[in-house]
Amino acid sequence: MTAALVRRWLEAGELQLPAPGSGRTGSRWWKLAAMAENDVVAGRLAEAHTDALAILAELGGPTPAPEQLWGVWAAEAPQSVVTVREDDDGRVVLDGLKAWCSGAGICTHALITARRDDNARGLYAVDLGQDGVVPMADDWHNVGMHDSDTRSVQLSGAVGVPVGLPGEYLSRPGFWHGAMGVAACWLGGARGVATPLYHAVADEHEGATTDVHVHAHLGAVDAALAAAEAMLVSAACFVDAEPHGARAELVARRVRAVVERAVDEAIVRTGRALGPAPLVLDAKHAQRVADLTIYVRQSHAERDLAALGRAAAR
Repeated sequence: MTAALVRRWLEAGELQLPAPGSGRTGSRWWKLAAMAENDVVAGRLAEAHTDALAILAELGGPTPAPEQLWGVWAAEAPQSVVTVREDDDGRVVLDGLKAWCSGAGICTHALITARRDDNARGLYAVDLGQDGVVPMADDWHNVGMHDSDTRSVQLSGAVGVPVGLPGEYLSRPGFWHGAMGVAACWLGGARGVATPLYHAVADEHEGATTDVHVHAHLGAVDAALAAAEAMLVSAACFVDAEPHGARAELVARRVRAVVERAVDEAIVRTGRALGPAPLVLDAKHAQRVADLTIYVRQSHAERDLAALGRAAAR
């Protein structure tokens, strides 16, 4: 169902979003937020595809065809290392096990990071339909984000096309623009999680509660969501004004910290206000909570806050 929704968006041209720094960064992020509010997992896959398009354009990679769905597989796990070499025909090929590949059986193409002989990290565009790309068995044991089809993928002589210079994927300001696109999706997911709480208080809804504690929970959630939205508005203005600005990391870390707090407020306070009923009787709400709980753990928690503190101090 999730894959079908993403495909519909792709075919309808809804994943052709303004590029970061194009003067319409806010429009890009509001669209991603709306997609994740509709379906957290579909929004996450859509964000990866749009990020891949932005990376390819920024770093001079191959031009994607309209029917292609791209992922970005850049996670580095100690037990899963992908290396790159040239084969006898002079082609660039990738070997090894890549962990945390979202859309492993859904995407048609992916941008994959791999280690070179000099230990620098390169980025490569890979057609996932070739014989050298094999998704491993599904070992995802949580219902949250299960439909993202995140698995390890075995690469065995898979042909890739270099994208940008070694290390450029991480060193460019666009890396942090993409990180804020993820935060926009978190915000959309948080809005969706909080929707039953808004409905519970709204006077026009039959059976609206008069419990002041529920009202207070909604007030706290609404304030947190508004703060997250304001941070993204401010960040979008910064990105459009300074697409290559040196403060991109600081801005992105601030945005992600504030949005992560809003996600926590939405999940915890909606549950405390409404009790177990929505989580056990409303399948869509239960799935959204489970998905967002896993998705927001792309944040590195206190490690990210520590990095923010160092960046702010500088």
